[in-house]
Amino acid sequence: MKAVRVNEFGGPDVLKIEEIEIPIPKDDEVLIKVAYAGVLPIDWKIRQGKAGKKRFPYTPGIAASGIIEQIGKDVTDFKVGDAVFGRTKRGAYKEKATIPVTTLNHKPKHLSFEHAATIIAGAETAWKALFTQGDLQAGQRVLIHAAAGGVGHYAVQLAKWKGAEVIGTASAANQSFLKELGADQTIDYKQQRFEEEVADVDLVIDLIGGETQDRSWDVIKPGGKLVSLVGIHNPQAAVEHGVQGIDNQESPTLSELDQLAELMAEGTIKTEIKKIYPLEKVQEAALQSETGHGRGRILLKVTAEG
Repeated sequence: MKAVRVNEFGGPDVLKIEEIEIPIPKDDEVLIKVAYAGVLPIDWKIRQGKAGKKRFPYTPGIAASGIIEQIGKDVTDFKVGDAVFGRTKRGAYKEKATIPVTTLNHKPKHLSFEHAATIIAGAETAWKALFTQGDLQAGQRVLIHAAAGGVGHYAVQLAKWKGAEVIGTASAANQSFLKELGADQTIDYKQQRFEEEVADVDLVIDLIGGETQDRSWDVIKPGGKLVSLVGIHNPQAAVEHGVQGIDNQESPTLSELDQLAELMAEGTIKTEIKKIYPLEKVQEAALQSETGHGRGRILLKVTAEG
């Protein structure tokens, strides 16, 4: 089968398509024919040697959707032919991938394969930041940085679904997009300093870090929270401001992911897909992801779904 392989750390040029053997699922895994794979920042950070540890050669990618072709002997809740999405440990940029049942969900009938592939490390990440760790409640105020991005645009919608007041930062070009998603207040981070526009928020979702994180402590009300997807680099700042700084690590349960997938299937939560690339254009997809700018998610179309 075809698979993207990485044999050394480097830029997009180290992503090579090779022929490799079809993997055999373990007892608690399934083998899927991959329809779509998510192209995520963590993928290129690992490839550049900036995150995680990998033995060469390896196949990038953690998020996939597709059809089950084989099941391990201990698998009982899934069968061959089921449409699924999930998180794989052994690479998603390939025609067939194994996924443990502990990180696998059925795809709702009315949810497309491409949208299902955006859940892991996208909608899932927004859910856990807001609810699993942020404990966002109806009526609270939340500030979401990079609100038009691959995680941020889900966070805006999910927070509104929960009944929160939503404030989002984004570029001038994405102000109207945020309002369409349901944001109550939008801030152009290039023209406005958010700490001068907003105060007393219950929760900050930090997708940027650095100076943005440093400036965010002042806008959180006492007892509030900042959940960061890029780490808390100054924990003492949270203590000094009487708030919680939380490094976003926990994951939603499978039942919560089922609920999230249903919200997407019924159209309550919409997915913005920036671009879909064929597997052969993986280097272009990776380069697009590395820019760190843009609206929505990036996907690889690996095989014909269904």
